[in-house]
Amino acid sequence: MSSDLDTVFAALADPTRRTILAMLLEDDMAVTDVAEPFEMSLAAISKHLVILTKAGLISQEKRGRVKWCKLEPDALRTASVWMQGFGQFEPVNLDAFERFLEVELPGKED
Repeated sequence: MSSDLDTVFAALADPTRRTILAMLLEDDMAVTDVAEPFEMSLAAISKHLVILTKAGLISQEKRGRVKWCKLEPDALRTASVWMQGFGQFEPVNLDAFERFLEVELPGKED
């Protein structure tokens, strides 16, 4: 699981790839349409798409002569579950903690 998670987070680390994922939220797109808003070569975009595909975040399929990209939303599930583990603890309220200590440890002066 950790190597899959590493691959997903590595893919998400790049802003271009995050933008591509956001674009694919709307609908499947041809590779040329994905490349259009970026000021980089089609070869550079293709490299980003390969990384996203290897991470399982998108799939690519050829329809006729056109290669299409499709978002695979379930691929983020493992990463999401892992991140949610950090949200299970309430943030520490330092004022409430100080009041608790004053009650539990009376007579302690600074």
